[in-house]
Amino acid sequence: MLLLPAGLALCAASLHDIAARTIPNGLSLAIALLGLGAHLLAGDAAPALLAALGVFLLGLLAWRCGVMGGGDVKLLAACALLAGPATTPDLILAVALAGGLLALLYLGLRPLLAPPGRMRPASLVARALRAEAWRIRRGGPLPYAVAIGLGTFFTLLG
Repeated sequence: MLLLPAGLALCAASLHDIAARTIPNGLSLAIALLGLGAHLLAGDAAPALLAALGVFLLGLLAWRCGVMGGGDVKLLAACALLAGPATTPDLILAVALAGGLLALLYLGLRPLLAPPGRMRPASLVARALRAEAWRIRRGGPLPYAVAIGLGTFFTLLG
């Protein structure tokens, strides 16, 4: 029941992160509200909120150390609230594995991407792909919402 709206919000967050390296707060809020509503109905909202708070505080530490973006921290905490306290460790592991695969993909793509030519892309998609190729070549930050989304899907489906 929650998988479709949460999946759509996670896809939107991932696409936005790929295009602009930001995650809109409204998407994280929507996912958090979906999770909170589900746990209120199930009667276990307090443990779910505590687990999400723990993930948020650990993410805040990672943000402070410069290894995670602020939008990623909020999205991960919202996904922890969605997944619930029993599966939060599974969620963290799944996100870490998906993040590792994403990093390997970006590292593998870096030598394959040639510098751009003088052609100007005609469409928004072409411009986004060109910008992403530029980020990959320069070793820019990963769009970690993709890893968070994939890890959340695997956790919720499992």
